[in-house]
Amino acid sequence: MARTDKVSEAIRQEASVIIHDKLKDPRLGFITITNVEMTPDLRYAKIYFSVLGNEEAYKKTKAALDSASGFIRKLVSERINLKFAPEISFHEDRSIEYSVRVEEILNEIKEKDEQVKPKKSKRSNKKA
Repeated sequence: MARTDKVSEAIRQEASVIIHDKLKDPRLGFITITNVEMTPDLRYAKIYFSVLGNEEAYKKTKAALDSASGFIRKLVSERINLKFAPEISFHEDRSIEYSVRVEEILNEIKEKDEQVKPKKSKRSNKKA
């Protein structure tokens, strides 16, 4: 496992704990930190998050995270021993919603396919 991967995972875990335990912003929805991407020099971190809810919940949560990014950066740098505290930016991760939608479409196709297929009739295999 590369150093950037180890640091990304550590930041993901720490950011998740900080957001859930330390932030008391009412704008925060039910949030999950899904991924962290680091630059090779470990100076910048893109933190991807997912929120349970509608578009309004995403907007409110993004605003809350953006306003608390300095606080989160400070706490992450205190908990993880790095030469530099990485610059943090938050990005929406809609992959979970996308996969749920794809599954719904596949289920609809399966239901329509089952309705269209005629039931197999039983044929007798009598030889003359």
